[in-house]
Amino acid sequence: MSQGRQLSEIAGDGRFELLVNAVKDYAIYLLDRDGHVASWNAGAERFKGYKAQEIIGQHFSRFYTDEDRARGLPRHALATAAATGTYEAEGWRLRKDGTRFWTSVVIDPVIDKDGTLLGFAKVTRDITDKREAQRALLDSEQRFRLLVQGIKDYAIYMLDPHGHVTNWNPGAQAIKGYTADEIIGQHFSRFYTEEDRQAAEPDRTLRIARETGKYEVEAWRQRKDGSRFRAGVLIDAIHDDAGELIGFAKITRDLTERWQAQQEIERAREAMAQAQKMEAVGRLTGGVAHDFNNLLTVIRASADLLKMPGLAPEKRQRYLDAISDTADRAAALTSQLLAFSRRQPLEPEIFDVGERIAAMGQMVDTTVGSTIQVTIDADEAAIVNADLNQFETAVLNLVINARDAMPAGGCITIRTSLVDSLPPVRGHTAAPGKFVAVRVEDDGSGIAPETLKHIFEPFFTTKGLNKGTGLGLSQVHGFAKQSGGEIDVASRVGTGTAFTLYLPVAQADQIAAATPSRQARERAVPTKRVLLVEDNESVGQFARGLLEELGQIVAWAPNGEAALELLANAPGKFDLVFTDVVMPGINGLELARAIAAQWPGLRVVLTSGYSHVIAEEGSHGYTLLRKPYSVKRLLDLLEGASTEIPNVQTQAP
Repeated sequence: MSQGRQLSEIAGDGRFELLVNAVKDYAIYLLDRDGHVASWNAGAERFKGYKAQEIIGQHFSRFYTDEDRARGLPRHALATAAATGTYEAEGWRLRKDGTRFWTSVVIDPVIDKDGTLLGFAKVTRDITDKREAQRALLDSEQRFRLLVQGIKDYAIYMLDPHGHVTNWNPGAQAIKGYTADEIIGQHFSRFYTEEDRQAAEPDRTLRIARETGKYEVEAWRQRKDGSRFRAGVLIDAIHDDAGELIGFAKITRDLTERWQAQQEIERAREAMAQAQKMEAVGRLTGGVAHDFNNLLTVIRASADLLKMPGLAPEKRQRYLDAISDTADRAAALTSQLLAFSRRQPLEPEIFDVGERIAAMGQMVDTTVGSTIQVTIDADEAAIVNADLNQFETAVLNLVINARDAMPAGGCITIRTSLVDSLPPVRGHTAAPGKFVAVRVEDDGSGIAPETLKHIFEPFFTTKGLNKGTGLGLSQVHGFAKQSGGEIDVASRVGTGTAFTLYLPVAQADQIAAATPSRQARERAVPTKRVLLVEDNESVGQFARGLLEELGQIVAWAPNGEAALELLANAPGKFDLVFTDVVMPGINGLELARAIAAQWPGLRVVLTSGYSHVIAEEGSHGYTLLRKPYSVKRLLDLLEGASTEIPNVQTQAP
């Protein structure tokens, strides 16, 4: 049987023909031993464009490009298949219309049972789309690789699941100092500082990234040369399609310059804050010096005049009154300063804000004058536990401020209300709880925004010379803050201003424990045995003389240690210990505690104009007599009714 006839018989087998012609995605056909087409299926017709009658008997080389034919590729393909048993390749082929398509080709030799080569079976598939997708993927990967390799400001690299570096971009080399050859395969922990490695920070980093998918931090890292840099680090866990962890993508940026710039900004901000603080201190001390010099001038001049012989009684009384009045003004000035600094010892008591404001009505009317109409709306019950004198002073300061904003007259409204929380004020966050709001509103000239920033600063005033001390609003501010409240202000130039004083509403147990206010009474002062403890000699001599003038028996100890020694040597000898707070060695509060431990029945009275000990720790239930104290307050104390000298409440700033 001839070779051509044998191929024809194979091609003409009915079952084989049905099978092959059913395949549409592959060109499957036979070649004779010389490469002529002996059969043609539907897939070949679809791919190549030839019908069977057009191509059977033609040489298969016509499917090759001119350049491949010139290189003898068709002949090489058949020779390879005959020699090796198969030929596989990919390449360009031509359709009938001359267009090219990319194919995957397999050529197998057809051998009869005697081992004679009859021809070749050829299978061709159009994989143009697959090739284009592969090329697109390769191009994308190449572009991404070029992108990553082109980035110099970020270290971008991969880690395997155990933290070993698997690739390295130029940015990583620029930032960390290692070349790819030096670092690939090394563990990424070498970039961490020694203290971070000791704390197992690298392991924690990968654990968090593995568990949460991402880890992000700003921290110190180490370069190859050992120097440190501030790094912004992002690590993402990378998983395959099956969800298995295959490694980590790590991006690091050198933030050292930004961090240093932030530190410079912080230092500049601190320096500015310090400069502003010093400016405020300078203004404060200047204002204090100015006002106290004025007060001391009156006292000194009056004292000098009192020394003149033959002074008429009425003039002597006038100068004595001037000294007394000026001392009261000095005490009021220091009280305002302490209220501003929130160091003023308070004497809280339970009172109804609405009732007190209503009771102040006549005083307010007198203060503002006939050209200003005052409306008071304070009917709602609002019980607070606060220093009543400080409260009334605060309200009067707000009223006076409103009056001065309306030189031609106007209206002032004082209104109280209950609120469920303290609103955010001047950048402070809101605070929960019941508060009473006292609003003092005027329709005066208003306050300019730039001025509004400084109104609570001590000695800051826009009033003319000798028209105000600049301490009124600072006193209100200090009283509010020390009482657990706040002061807010809203103003528009030409429209008016509204100040709102917030005070916390008294708790039920505070109201229940309240005692009746002191009633004025006349009573003979009993003689007591007083242990005076004062380290300042001039103050000690004066206080001793004053107490003796009031009929008391006085022993004077210059310090706390001497006082304890006197008490130990003469137990039961004294009825009262009258001690200063600020003393070297044992201070007054420590002395009071020691006395309470050893002689619990002995009463102790603390006296101070201002003490950081009291301000920071509180008086802890001991009676406090504030300096400068009047003879009346001292008499009240000596009468022995402890309820008449209320315990103080203090709060550190």
